[in-house]
Amino acid sequence: MLRVELTTQLLRIRTLIALACLAAVPVAAGVATAGNAGHRNGGNAGLFGAASYSALNHAVASLAFLEPLLLPVVVALLGSAIGAADRDWGTLRYLYMAPVSRRRLLTGKLAALGVATTAATLCVPLAGLLAGLVLFGWHGFHVIGAADLTAGETAVRVSVACGYNVLCMLSVATIAFALGILLPRGAEALGAAVAFVIAASILHGTTVLRSVQEVLPVHYWQLWTPLFDRAGAAHLGTGVLVQLGTIVVAVCVALLALLRRDPAA
Repeated sequence: MLRVELTTQLLRIRTLIALACLAAVPVAAGVATAGNAGHRNGGNAGLFGAASYSALNHAVASLAFLEPLLLPVVVALLGSAIGAADRDWGTLRYLYMAPVSRRRLLTGKLAALGVATTAATLCVPLAGLLAGLVLFGWHGFHVIGAADLTAGETAVRVSVACGYNVLCMLSVATIAFALGILLPRGAEALGAAVAFVIAASILHGTTVLRSVQEVLPVHYWQLWTPLFDRAGAAHLGTGVLVQLGTIVVAVCVALLALLRRDPAA
């Protein structure tokens, strides 16, 4: 199931175009700021201000730039497609007759979802790193107003940041996946997932409905950025718990939908 899901979803033209668009943004941003190589990026502060100092800086800044909206949209596209593709293509009942148990089907699809989400998330810093190598060179990770990070510190913090981002994207991927199983068409699941991300992002940017914000996974997506500030500390515990809780709820909803009704109907 895992091999079938990966080959049918990751190699689709739509998926390849979406991943190419993700990779193109760090490249375009690097070209636009190439004139500031080795210097501060205009009057920007934090990760964006230091983006032009090195390839590593550019990679992390690219992740911070794409994580709030474009990356979740691509991940929602993958999640809704994996959840709804078999029903859209009319092959779901044939899988049951093969026979493929519903639990095995769910396990294979969730494994494919994890691989696809990880690939999409890591595509961004990898593209930023390669573009940064060409445009800015390989230097120590620069922190504005503080000493450069050592190689060990950089490796640990970048690894934590990438891992946390994968977990955050898995939360929206599982939501889109569950919607793909629940709703009649994959396009409807994608639209609902994207609408959720946009609405949650708008709520996150307001000062009202604080209690609602605190249960939304989007509210915690940027908690990793202080890893690269002068203080160098980020409190990720609450964010990790909220993302895991969202994933568990979405997976349970998907499982119940598969067990209690015929999603091919």
